[in-house]
Amino acid sequence: MATVNLVQLQKNLDEVTYPLSKQDLLQYAEQRGVDEVILRALKQLPSKQYETLADISKALSGSE
Repeated sequence: MATVNLVQLQKNLDEVTYPLSKQDLLQYAEQRGVDEVILRALKQLPSKQYETLADISKALSGSE
């Protein structure tokens, strides 16, 4: 899985309303035009409900 900088992730997802599903997260990312690296990483996430930015970050780093 791609390595994503947490600061970069936070900047790209600064207006997300939690909790949200992977599908909602991808929709948000595509509408906002987030960084391509971030978008590719988000597409790799497991389909589940994310409660916080930390949840997303953990899933991206594979340390769930």
